[in-house]
Amino acid sequence: MRRDWEADVILMSNTVFTGLKNEPEAASIAIKGNRIRAVGHKDEISSFIGTETKVYDFGDQLIMPGFHDFHIHLMMGSIEMDSVNLMDAKSQEEALEMVRTFAESRPEEEWILGFAWDNENWADPKLPHRFSLDRVVKDRPVILSHVECHHAWVNSKALEMMGITKHTEDPPFGEFAKDSTGELTGIAYEHAMILMYEGAFSSFSEDKKVTLLRNFFQAAAASGVTSVNDVYLPQSGTLDEFPILKQMEDNGELTARVHFSPPLNADLEKAGQIKETYSTEKLQFSGLKQFVDGVLGGRTASLLEPYSDKRETHGTTAFPPDRIRKWIVDADREGFRVRLHAIGDGAVRLALDAYEEARKLNGVRDSRHTIEHIEVIHKEDIKRFQELGVIASMQPYHLAAAEKSVYTARIGKDREELAFPINTLKKAGARLAFGTDFPVVPLNPMLGVFNAVTRADITKDPDNAWNQNECITISETLKAYTYGSAYSSFRERELGTLEEGKLADIVVLDKNLFTIKPEEILSAKVSLTIMDGKAVYEKSTSGAGTVPVK
Repeated sequence: MRRDWEADVILMSNTVFTGLKNEPEAASIAIKGNRIRAVGHKDEISSFIGTETKVYDFGDQLIMPGFHDFHIHLMMGSIEMDSVNLMDAKSQEEALEMVRTFAESRPEEEWILGFAWDNENWADPKLPHRFSLDRVVKDRPVILSHVECHHAWVNSKALEMMGITKHTEDPPFGEFAKDSTGELTGIAYEHAMILMYEGAFSSFSEDKKVTLLRNFFQAAAASGVTSVNDVYLPQSGTLDEFPILKQMEDNGELTARVHFSPPLNADLEKAGQIKETYSTEKLQFSGLKQFVDGVLGGRTASLLEPYSDKRETHGTTAFPPDRIRKWIVDADREGFRVRLHAIGDGAVRLALDAYEEARKLNGVRDSRHTIEHIEVIHKEDIKRFQELGVIASMQPYHLAAAEKSVYTARIGKDREELAFPINTLKKAGARLAFGTDFPVVPLNPMLGVFNAVTRADITKDPDNAWNQNECITISETLKAYTYGSAYSSFRERELGTLEEGKLADIVVLDKNLFTIKPEEILSAKVSLTIMDGKAVYEKSTSGAGTVPVK
């Protein structure tokens, strides 16, 4: 018997991972408007086919919920895509030649920006100097972000433009590095780096920002990413993309849902105004975010015990601990969820202590407060995530940021056992939400999926794998990258699984991740991305699943 409605789109496959079970199964999905209206067997769903229905049969390709990247820096990532990428440089000389070539190709650019250099991967791992950068670009300011995005390499012109001299006082939680003679080296750490970026970003026109954001959404759709959480970077005051995103939404240009978290500080009135302004299905306020510490690479992450390779320091916090605790207690009292960047075990403990204090003073509620990264943790703090209802927001591809030996030199063997403790936290009852930290690492979800199931470092050598007892399954990984992120965004009733009534955000991959070898995950591609019931990316080459069969 005919149903009383006809589907706009029907997707079929022998391999559908709804997220409700641990394995994929044969199924069909009927979409009407922007919602999934039915999921079931092919014969059952075929009754919804009408004269205008588009029917896709994907054979054995994997249909799953759209990827929800729980941790990106949207505007910074959009800028990175239009800048010189230095990830592949194997020496300072190679990096300099890349910068020279890029600068010559952009004679109209006032500032030259670059990302992802890593001296630890160079033949000579010593930090670079501004004088070497001056040799390739002397007349325009240059800012090159380190791969971790917590310090930058700048030339003399950039320092001059920002009025920075060797007599300039370092900002709190920041440093303009100097050599043995007291001269600036051109390396700016943490908040000193932020000061440098303010000049560059203030030069961006509105049209340029729109173009950059459009490029990002195209890349997200091609990667199968249908939702993102844009978390505060200190530059957000200069790069306020929220009004632009609102205009793009009004124009029908948002092809991924954006949940954003502006900075946590003492101005909760402003936060409340932002929350009221942005609250649609595609663009919404999602809490407040702040930094507790920095990163291990620059030894600015806060550790409980000193660094193994520099015993005179154990890092520090981005703000005085009392201020961090007060901000959290006050925000919690006003009903805001809070997300805290905490990489070192000292920062993780401070974050957990602050969340616990907020519960004691304000009462227990479904706050879904979150800790970001958690690269090092003390064993006594593992159980506290479940006890306090704190989300563990993690980025598996950070495991491949460098060779394991380079990383473990900072923390030593004892702390290495609980480095990136994904499975340990999961088994202890913590809720996981996965993302990339784009542009620190690429947006492609396959990279993080691969590292979650293999724990490989940058060499991909099995002998260098990080604590293989921390590996998790494909099913657990995909759930953390879909439902986990949806739950952590308070959207589990709308997103994260393929079931009747939910928003139609769906991706089709050309390989079944459940049956292929782990190394094949890296070559899996997106065949189709649907967001809000509409195809926002479709593979253009011929083959099964690339065009509707009806």
